Amino acid sequence: MGTPLIKEFYYDAPIEKVWRALTDKDKIKKWYFPQLQQFDPVFGFTFQFDDGAEYQKEWIVTNVLEGKTLAHSWAYKGYPRSSEVIFDLFSEGYKTRLKVMQTDLDSFPTHPHFTRDRFDRGWDNLLGHNLKHLLEVSNNS
Repeated sequence: MGTPLIKEFYYDAPIEKVWRALTDKDKIKKWYFPQLQQFDPVFGFTFQFDDGAEYQKEWIVTNVLEGKTLAHSWAYKGYPRSSEVIFDLFSEGYKTRLKVMQTDLDSFPTHPHFTRDRFDRGWDNLLGHNLKHLLEVSNNS
């Protein structure tokens, strides 16, 4: 097991709003993956995607602590390894700090699609841009 990828993001939004963005299917589709068809923040729930892409996601919820932590596996159909993504929320007054940790990236095959740098840039886009925009710029509650 290699070094986990850990990143932190800050949002000008209360923790409850950030939690909703992490756990509401319609909000997840806006910032995370628009191909998402079904999601329930319940341990053992298997995400359902309308995903005809070459790298089809096979994700399962691995941990839920209401209002604080959401974790899921990150695996691809046809590839034997997986990682885990853990979102932890921390209230800092009106603001919220989100820490994302992705483990076991070194278990993926040596291929440009699975590089640590690609995941690192992906989190910057998903959490640092898309989610930030949803929480701070758009009028979604």
